[in-house]
Amino acid sequence: MERTVSFAGDPNIGVFARAFDDIAVIPPEAPEDFRKALVETLKVELVETTIQGSTIIGSLLAGNRNGFVVSGLASDEEIGCLSRYRNVFLLEDTMNAAGNVILVNDVFCAVHPEMPRSLADEVGEFLKVPVVTLSLGGVKTVGMAAVATNRGVIAHPRSSRTEIQRIESVTDLPVGTGSVNMGSGLVGAGLLANQNGYVAGLATSGFELGRIEDVFGFI
Repeated sequence: MERTVSFAGDPNIGVFARAFDDIAVIPPEAPEDFRKALVETLKVELVETTIQGSTIIGSLLAGNRNGFVVSGLASDEEIGCLSRYRNVFLLEDTMNAAGNVILVNDVFCAVHPEMPRSLADEVGEFLKVPVVTLSLGGVKTVGMAAVATNRGVIAHPRSSRTEIQRIESVTDLPVGTGSVNMGSGLVGAGLLANQNGYVAGLATSGFELGRIEDVFGFI
């Protein structure tokens, strides 16, 4: 099993794709080795689309088994593609990079601390999970500061005990800290994971891989 991969030489693989338990959403120009790693390791069907005409799917899409949250600037064609797999909620607010500002699995949702409470509540109601506002290690873009699957949550290594406890207040899943790509705390930018497995950015060290496996229970 290949545990590390790049996206055309870029180790920030979480910026370009979003993984769920059944599918992974990727841009049409995703390289073949990247596609193969996701299919073989995550056991997913690949869904190809852009969002806002862009390849940075991971930054612009969040969701769980109940629905997708996506930038309100997505085109009708892009929304149509996604809606074949989930209901779609459009972030029309200026804070519309859904994958950056939302961390979510099937159990809970954490959002950027400056997201309006009314919008956060709407997102939680749509995704059918409780919502907390949160930063991790001082990083407000929680979708890039952590990865949450239905096996656990791995967060920025500088996350405080108080921040970790905020997550633990809404889930019984294991919550731990770690890094990717030789020390990057932006775990969400360098890791794709679901209940079946994980793929990390090509620069991720063996120690970092071990920590990921420990938190998600793959050891």
